[in-house]
Amino acid sequence: MVNMIRADLYKVFKSTVIRILFAITLFCSLMMVLFAYLIPKGSLGGEYTGLGFLFSDMNTMSILGAVTAGIFICGDFENKTIHNIIADGGGRGRIIVSKSIVFFCSILFIILPYALVTIIAVCTGNKFDMGSVSIGFLNILSKESGIELSASVLAKLIVVAGTLILVHLSQLSLCLPIAFAVKKPILVVAIYYAISILSGQLSSLASRSDVVNNILSLTPFGGNRMFLTVQSGTGELFKAFAVSIVFGIAVVIVTYGIFRKTEIK
Repeated sequence: MVNMIRADLYKVFKSTVIRILFAITLFCSLMMVLFAYLIPKGSLGGEYTGLGFLFSDMNTMSILGAVTAGIFICGDFENKTIHNIIADGGGRGRIIVSKSIVFFCSILFIILPYALVTIIAVCTGNKFDMGSVSIGFLNILSKESGIELSASVLAKLIVVAGTLILVHLSQLSLCLPIAFAVKKPILVVAIYYAISILSGQLSSLASRSDVVNNILSLTPFGGNRMFLTVQSGTGELFKAFAVSIVFGIAVVIVTYGIFRKTEIK
């Protein structure tokens, strides 16, 4: 399985696609910071917050994460790579684990610009704000800009950014069972984007329903997972970390259950 992971990692990070996706997230993260800087200064009107949100991690990663799964997992079904592995005696469990690890590494790579750009922007001491659309790294940028930095605050900021990345990874883990079930890149993107929109509606409903709130709190989509800041308590960060890990593992297990029953022709 180690050789399988190495081969997939080599293939992914040698591909032009992953570099393009990284370039897109780098560009979008810079544009997100630019909008968040210009709007509170008055250089751009408040009506541009919606446009600025389009460049945020909450929006772009929902699309690019699904694109990553669609290309690198569904692509292996289309070019018969997975078929050949199974024909050569490769276990389906090993395929799921290796593909999952490579998928998570790919997502970690393309989301890094958001974390790095956000931390650097906060360290400049400038004021950034995007109002009510501030979610994810955009929320960190809006809430933490202008704070007095110290070594401890910077360390907490890095921990929060790392936890938020893990939350993103856990949310995007849903792309795995979708990819192994439908095997079509365009369907993976469409289905996951619909799920991300639905999760937003459920989060709104959770504020009015204890039942929905309790259910969502067991997933990376609930609670204040996408609103973590330096002010978040250690318990809240640990809960976000634990829920994300458990949810991700559960999704990988479900993916194996789906793939085990799939007929490979």
